[in-house]
Amino acid sequence: MRPWAGIVCLGALLAVRAGASAQPPQGDAPLKWFKGNTHTHSLNSDGDSTPDDVVRWYREQRYHFVVFTDHNLVTPVEGLNAAVGMPERFLVIRGEEVTDQAAGKPVHLNMLGGEGVVQPQGGANVAEALRRNAAAITAARGVISINHPNFGWSMSAADLAGGTGAHLIEVHNGHFMVNNAGGGGQPGAEALWDSMLSAGGRIFGVASDDMHQLKQPWARASARPGQGWVVVRAARLAEDAILSALASGDFYASTGVELSDIGATPQRLTVTVKEQSFAKYTIQFIGRGGRILKEAVASPARYDIAGGEGYVRAKVLDSNGQVAWTQPVFVSTR
Repeated sequence: MRPWAGIVCLGALLAVRAGASAQPPQGDAPLKWFKGNTHTHSLNSDGDSTPDDVVRWYREQRYHFVVFTDHNLVTPVEGLNAAVGMPERFLVIRGEEVTDQAAGKPVHLNMLGGEGVVQPQGGANVAEALRRNAAAITAARGVISINHPNFGWSMSAADLAGGTGAHLIEVHNGHFMVNNAGGGGQPGAEALWDSMLSAGGRIFGVASDDMHQLKQPWARASARPGQGWVVVRAARLAEDAILSALASGDFYASTGVELSDIGATPQRLTVTVKEQSFAKYTIQFIGRGGRILKEAVASPARYDIAGGEGYVRAKVLDSNGQVAWTQPVFVSTR
Protein backbone atom coordinates (compact mmCIF):
# COMPACT_ATOMS: atom_id res chain seq x y z
CA MET A 1 0.00 0.00 0.00
CA ARG A 2 1.34 3.43 -0.94
CA PRO A 3 0.27 6.09 1.57
CA TRP A 4 0.58 8.89 -0.99
CA ALA A 5 -1.97 7.43 -3.39
CA GLY A 6 -4.72 9.86 -4.32
CA ILE A 7 -3.30 12.65 -2.16
CA VAL A 8 -4.88 16.01 -2.98
CA CYS A 9 -3.93 17.81 0.22
CA LEU A 10 -1.13 20.36 0.18
CA GLY A 11 2.35 20.24 1.61
CA ALA A 12 2.31 22.32 4.78
CA LEU A 13 5.40 24.26 3.77
CA LEU A 14 4.15 25.50 0.41
CA ALA A 15 0.41 25.51 0.90
CA VAL A 16 -0.30 27.58 3.97
CA ARG A 17 -3.75 29.07 4.33
CA ALA A 18 -3.91 32.49 5.91
CA GLY A 19 -4.70 31.97 9.55
CA ALA A 20 -3.40 28.38 9.63
CA SER A 21 -0.21 27.18 11.24
CA ALA A 22 2.53 25.41 9.28
CA GLN A 23 3.61 21.92 10.33
CA PRO A 24 6.68 20.00 9.12
CA PRO A 25 5.47 18.13 6.00
CA GLN A 26 7.15 14.83 6.89
CA GLY A 27 7.37 14.71 10.67
CA ASP A 28 10.47 15.88 12.48
CA ALA A 29 13.04 14.33 10.13
CA PRO A 30 15.43 16.85 8.53
CA LEU A 31 14.42 17.66 4.98
CA LYS A 32 16.73 17.54 1.97
CA TRP A 33 16.54 18.65 -1.66
CA PHE A 34 16.42 15.97 -4.38
CA LYS A 35 16.67 16.77 -8.10
CA GLY A 36 14.76 14.58 -10.53
CA ASN A 37 13.11 14.16 -13.92
CA THR A 38 9.47 13.05 -14.04
CA HIS A 39 9.11 12.37 -17.79
CA THR A 40 11.57 9.96 -19.41
CA HIS A 41 11.42 7.57 -22.38
CA SER A 42 13.52 4.61 -23.47
CA LEU A 43 13.72 2.13 -26.34
CA ASN A 44 10.81 0.37 -24.69
CA SER A 45 8.58 2.97 -26.34
CA ASP A 46 9.90 5.74 -28.60
CA GLY A 47 13.20 6.75 -26.96
CA ASP A 48 16.53 6.10 -28.67
CA SER A 49 18.39 4.45 -25.76
CA THR A 50 18.15 1.51 -23.41
CA PRO A 51 16.82 2.07 -19.88
CA ASP A 52 20.28 1.27 -18.54
CA ASP A 53 21.93 3.98 -20.67
CA VAL A 54 19.25 6.48 -19.70
CA VAL A 55 19.55 6.00 -15.94
CA ARG A 56 23.33 6.13 -16.12
CA TRP A 57 23.17 9.52 -17.86
CA TYR A 58 20.93 10.98 -15.15
CA ARG A 59 23.06 9.60 -12.36
CA GLU A 60 26.27 10.90 -13.96
CA GLN A 61 24.64 14.34 -14.23
CA ARG A 62 24.02 14.32 -10.46
CA TYR A 63 20.28 13.84 -10.53
CA HIS A 64 18.88 12.04 -7.50
CA PHE A 65 15.93 10.33 -9.18
CA VAL A 66 14.35 9.65 -12.55
CA VAL A 67 10.87 8.38 -13.39
CA PHE A 68 10.46 6.16 -16.46
CA THR A 69 7.27 7.06 -18.33
CA ASP A 70 7.26 4.99 -21.50
CA HIS A 71 4.06 5.15 -23.55
CA ASN A 72 1.31 2.81 -22.37
CA LEU A 73 3.69 0.42 -20.66
CA VAL A 74 5.70 0.26 -17.47
CA THR A 75 9.45 -0.23 -17.75
CA PRO A 76 10.57 -2.45 -14.83
CA VAL A 77 12.83 -0.56 -12.45
CA GLU A 78 13.88 -3.22 -9.95
CA GLY A 79 16.92 -4.33 -11.95
CA LEU A 80 17.89 -0.76 -12.73
CA ASN A 81 17.86 0.13 -9.05
CA ALA A 82 19.90 -2.96 -8.26
CA ALA A 83 22.50 -2.05 -10.89
CA VAL A 84 22.65 1.74 -10.66
CA GLY A 85 20.66 2.84 -7.62
CA MET A 86 22.28 3.85 -4.36
CA PRO A 87 20.56 4.62 -1.03
CA GLU A 88 20.15 8.39 -0.58
CA ARG A 89 22.03 9.05 -3.84
CA PHE A 90 20.06 7.74 -6.81
CA LEU A 91 16.64 6.17 -7.31
CA VAL A 92 14.65 4.95 -10.33
CA ILE A 93 10.86 5.24 -9.97
CA ARG A 94 8.28 3.37 -12.03
CA GLY A 95 5.79 5.26 -14.15
CA GLU A 96 3.83 5.33 -17.39
CA GLU A 97 2.74 7.92 -19.91
CA VAL A 98 -0.91 7.09 -20.47
CA THR A 99 -1.12 8.09 -24.13
CA ASP A 100 -4.63 8.74 -25.42
CA GLN A 101 -6.53 10.92 -27.85
CA ALA A 102 -9.98 12.45 -28.03
CA ALA A 103 -11.68 14.36 -30.83
CA GLY A 104 -8.50 13.96 -32.88
CA LYS A 105 -6.29 15.61 -30.24
CA PRO A 106 -3.55 14.04 -28.09
CA VAL A 107 -4.31 13.56 -24.41
CA HIS A 108 -1.27 12.43 -22.42
CA LEU A 109 -1.00 12.01 -18.64
CA ASN A 110 1.86 10.61 -16.61
CA MET A 111 1.26 8.09 -13.87
CA LEU A 112 4.11 8.48 -11.38
CA GLY A 113 4.47 5.38 -9.23
CA GLY A 114 1.23 3.48 -9.20
CA GLU A 115 0.38 -0.17 -9.70
CA GLY A 116 -0.03 -2.17 -12.89
CA VAL A 117 -0.50 -0.64 -16.34
CA VAL A 118 -3.27 1.90 -17.05
CA GLN A 119 -4.87 1.54 -20.46
CA PRO A 120 -6.03 4.71 -22.28
CA GLN A 121 -9.65 5.34 -21.35
CA GLY A 122 -10.77 7.53 -24.26
CA GLY A 123 -13.59 10.04 -24.22
CA ALA A 124 -15.95 11.97 -26.44
CA ASN A 125 -13.85 15.12 -25.94
CA VAL A 126 -10.59 16.21 -24.34
CA ALA A 127 -12.13 17.12 -20.99
CA GLU A 128 -13.81 13.73 -20.71
CA ALA A 129 -10.63 11.89 -21.68
CA LEU A 130 -8.66 13.83 -19.07
CA ARG A 131 -11.22 13.00 -16.41
CA ARG A 132 -11.48 9.31 -17.32
CA ASN A 133 -7.71 8.78 -17.49
CA ALA A 134 -7.13 10.66 -14.24
CA ALA A 135 -9.72 8.46 -12.54
CA ALA A 136 -7.98 5.33 -13.84
CA ILE A 137 -4.60 6.53 -12.58
CA THR A 138 -6.13 7.34 -9.20
CA ALA A 139 -7.54 3.82 -9.04
CA ALA A 140 -4.03 2.52 -9.81
CA ARG A 141 -2.72 4.55 -6.86
CA GLY A 142 -0.52 6.82 -8.95
CA VAL A 143 0.39 10.49 -8.81
CA ILE A 144 -1.11 12.23 -11.87
CA SER A 145 0.62 14.74 -14.16
CA ILE A 146 -1.07 16.42 -17.13
CA ASN A 147 1.59 16.49 -19.84
CA HIS A 148 2.43 19.24 -22.36
CA PRO A 149 -1.07 20.77 -22.64
CA ASN A 150 -0.17 22.60 -25.87
CA PHE A 151 1.12 19.54 -27.72
CA GLY A 152 -1.11 19.50 -30.79
CA TRP A 153 -2.84 22.51 -29.21
CA SER A 154 -4.95 19.90 -27.49
CA MET A 155 -6.00 21.35 -24.12
CA SER A 156 -7.84 24.61 -23.63
CA ALA A 157 -8.50 26.31 -20.32
CA ALA A 158 -12.08 25.05 -20.58
CA ASP A 159 -10.86 21.47 -21.08
CA LEU A 160 -8.61 21.71 -18.04
CA ALA A 161 -11.33 23.34 -15.93
CA GLY A 162 -13.45 20.25 -16.52
CA GLY A 163 -11.82 18.80 -13.46
CA THR A 164 -9.34 15.98 -13.66
CA GLY A 165 -8.16 15.23 -10.13
CA ALA A 166 -4.58 15.68 -11.34
CA HIS A 167 -1.84 16.64 -8.92
CA LEU A 168 0.55 18.17 -11.48
CA ILE A 169 0.68 19.96 -14.82
CA GLU A 170 3.76 20.52 -16.97
CA VAL A 171 4.52 24.24 -17.22
CA HIS A 172 7.71 23.42 -19.10
CA ASN A 173 8.39 20.36 -21.26
CA GLY A 174 11.66 19.85 -23.13
CA HIS A 175 10.18 18.30 -26.28
CA PHE A 176 10.63 20.51 -29.33
CA MET A 177 6.96 20.26 -30.45
CA VAL A 178 5.03 21.17 -27.31
CA ASN A 179 4.52 24.96 -27.68
CA ASN A 180 5.34 25.83 -24.07
CA ALA A 181 5.05 29.55 -24.72
CA GLY A 182 1.78 29.40 -26.64
CA GLY A 183 1.24 31.59 -29.69
CA GLY A 184 -1.25 32.63 -32.33
CA GLY A 185 -3.71 33.66 -29.68
CA GLN A 186 -3.29 30.46 -27.69
CA PRO A 187 -2.10 30.77 -24.06
CA GLY A 188 1.15 29.19 -22.94
CA ALA A 189 1.38 26.28 -20.53
CA GLU A 190 2.08 28.56 -17.57
CA ALA A 191 -1.00 30.66 -18.37
CA LEU A 192 -3.08 27.48 -18.53
CA TRP A 193 -1.76 26.58 -15.08
CA ASP A 194 -2.85 30.00 -13.82
CA SER A 195 -6.28 29.45 -15.34
CA MET A 196 -6.66 26.24 -13.33
CA LEU A 197 -5.44 27.90 -10.13
CA SER A 198 -7.70 30.91 -10.67
CA ALA A 199 -10.68 28.61 -11.08
CA GLY A 200 -9.94 27.11 -7.67
CA GLY A 201 -7.88 24.12 -8.80
CA ARG A 202 -5.21 22.75 -6.49
CA ILE A 203 -2.51 21.69 -8.91
CA PHE A 204 1.27 22.09 -8.98
CA GLY A 205 3.62 23.00 -11.83
CA VAL A 206 6.44 20.73 -13.00
CA ALA A 207 9.24 21.08 -15.55
CA SER A 208 10.53 17.99 -17.33
CA ASP A 209 12.75 16.78 -20.15
CA ASP A 210 10.26 14.50 -21.87
CA MET A 211 13.53 12.83 -22.80
CA HIS A 212 13.56 10.83 -26.05
CA GLN A 213 16.95 11.54 -27.66
CA LEU A 214 19.96 10.65 -25.54
CA LYS A 215 22.24 9.73 -28.45
CA GLN A 216 21.77 12.99 -30.37
CA PRO A 217 21.39 15.51 -27.56
CA TRP A 218 22.39 18.58 -29.58
CA ALA A 219 20.23 17.96 -32.64
CA ARG A 220 17.94 20.91 -33.31
CA ALA A 221 14.81 18.75 -33.39
CA SER A 222 15.59 16.86 -30.22
CA ALA A 223 13.82 15.98 -26.97
CA ARG A 224 17.14 15.85 -25.18
CA PRO A 225 17.90 15.41 -21.47
CA GLY A 226 18.76 18.17 -19.03
CA GLN A 227 16.19 20.78 -20.08
CA GLY A 228 13.79 20.81 -17.15
CA TRP A 229 13.51 19.19 -13.75
CA VAL A 230 11.97 19.32 -10.30
CA VAL A 231 13.76 19.73 -6.98
CA VAL A 232 11.80 17.96 -4.27
CA ARG A 233 12.05 18.56 -0.54
CA ALA A 234 11.72 15.27 1.35
CA ALA A 235 13.06 13.51 4.41
CA ARG A 236 14.62 10.71 2.40
CA LEU A 237 15.28 9.53 -1.14
CA ALA A 238 12.59 6.87 -1.33
CA GLU A 239 9.68 6.37 -3.71
CA ASP A 240 6.96 7.05 -1.18
CA ALA A 241 8.65 10.20 0.16
CA ILE A 242 9.36 11.65 -3.30
CA LEU A 243 5.88 10.94 -4.65
CA SER A 244 4.21 12.26 -1.52
CA ALA A 245 6.18 15.52 -1.81
CA LEU A 246 5.26 15.85 -5.48
CA ALA A 247 1.59 15.20 -4.81
CA SER A 248 1.52 17.77 -2.00
CA GLY A 249 3.54 20.48 -3.77
CA ASP A 250 6.72 20.41 -1.71
CA PHE A 251 9.10 21.11 -4.61
CA TYR A 252 10.06 23.68 -7.20
CA ALA A 253 10.43 23.35 -10.96
CA SER A 254 13.34 24.70 -12.98
CA THR A 255 15.03 25.00 -16.34
CA GLY A 256 18.29 26.11 -14.72
CA VAL A 257 17.73 28.53 -11.84
CA GLU A 258 18.60 27.09 -8.43
CA LEU A 259 16.87 28.08 -5.21
CA SER A 260 18.43 27.85 -1.76
CA ASP A 261 15.21 28.02 0.20
CA ILE A 262 11.46 28.56 -0.04
CA GLY A 263 9.60 29.61 3.06
CA ALA A 264 5.89 30.10 3.67
CA THR A 265 4.01 31.37 6.69
CA PRO A 266 0.41 32.57 6.90
CA GLN A 267 1.79 36.08 6.42
CA ARG A 268 4.63 35.76 3.90
CA LEU A 269 6.18 33.87 0.98
CA THR A 270 9.98 34.09 0.86
CA VAL A 271 12.23 32.88 -1.96
CA THR A 272 16.02 32.70 -1.74
CA VAL A 273 17.99 32.26 -4.97
CA LYS A 274 21.27 30.37 -5.16
CA GLU A 275 22.86 33.16 -7.16
CA GLN A 276 25.51 32.64 -9.84
CA SER A 277 28.08 35.34 -10.63
CA PHE A 278 27.28 35.25 -14.36
CA ALA A 279 23.56 36.02 -13.96
CA LYS A 280 21.16 38.59 -12.58
CA TYR A 281 17.73 37.67 -11.28
CA THR A 282 14.16 38.93 -11.27
CA ILE A 283 11.70 37.44 -8.79
CA GLN A 284 8.01 37.80 -9.59
CA PHE A 285 5.19 37.04 -7.17
CA ILE A 286 2.08 36.02 -9.09
CA GLY A 287 -1.54 35.73 -8.02
CA ARG A 288 -5.02 35.07 -9.35
CA GLY A 289 -5.33 35.48 -13.11
CA GLY A 290 -1.57 35.38 -13.57
CA ARG A 291 -1.27 38.95 -12.27
CA ILE A 292 2.18 40.03 -11.11
CA LEU A 293 1.69 41.17 -7.52
CA LYS A 294 5.26 42.25 -6.85
CA GLU A 295 8.63 42.18 -8.58
CA ALA A 296 12.03 42.17 -6.88
CA VAL A 297 15.67 41.94 -7.95
CA ALA A 298 17.26 41.21 -4.57
CA SER A 299 17.33 37.81 -2.88
CA PRO A 300 15.85 36.80 -0.50
CA ALA A 301 12.64 38.22 -1.98
CA ARG A 302 9.52 38.46 0.16
CA TYR A 303 5.84 38.92 -0.50
CA ASP A 304 3.55 39.84 2.39
CA ILE A 305 0.19 38.09 2.00
CA ALA A 306 -2.70 40.50 2.33
CA GLY A 307 -5.56 38.05 1.89
CA GLY A 308 -7.76 37.79 -1.16
CA GLU A 309 -4.95 37.03 -3.63
CA GLY A 310 -6.44 33.58 -4.24
CA TYR A 311 -2.96 32.13 -4.41
CA VAL A 312 0.59 33.40 -4.49
CA ARG A 313 3.43 31.72 -6.35
CA ALA A 314 6.90 32.89 -7.31
CA LYS A 315 8.69 32.84 -10.65
CA VAL A 316 12.43 33.49 -10.79
CA LEU A 317 13.95 34.54 -14.12
CA ASP A 318 17.65 34.87 -14.74
CA SER A 319 19.36 37.09 -17.31
CA ASN A 320 20.21 34.09 -19.50
CA GLY A 321 16.63 32.97 -19.97
CA GLN A 322 16.45 30.26 -17.30
CA VAL A 323 13.45 30.04 -14.97
CA ALA A 324 12.35 28.50 -11.67
CA TRP A 325 8.77 28.22 -10.47
CA THR A 326 7.65 27.71 -6.88
CA GLN A 327 4.32 26.13 -6.03
CA PRO A 328 1.30 28.24 -5.07
CA VAL A 329 0.44 29.20 -1.55
CA PHE A 330 -3.36 29.06 -1.41
CA VAL A 331 -4.74 32.07 0.42
CA SER A 332 -8.08 32.28 2.17
CA THR A 333 -9.61 35.45 3.50
CA ARG A 334 -10.05 33.99 6.99
